[in-house]
Amino acid sequence: MFTYKVVEVREKMIGGKMSGDKLEKLLNEHAREGWQLKAITSVEVKGRVGPGGVDGLLVTLERSDGH
Repeated sequence: MFTYKVVEVREKMIGGKMSGDKLEKLLNEHAREGWQLKAITSVEVKGRVGPGGVDGLLVTLERSDGH
């Protein structure tokens, strides 16, 4: 059995522009907890204020229940 976790990543959440280094840091932080990258999906995330959205990523992580 597996457990899944979806992390919504927006530029504001990681401080400034999205970069490979910042994404790598995020993935490594989760990897230490036993999470493995399953998929990355580019999405338009609804903003909290006003119409429209901002570009973001949905990062889907997986780990076995027994990790």
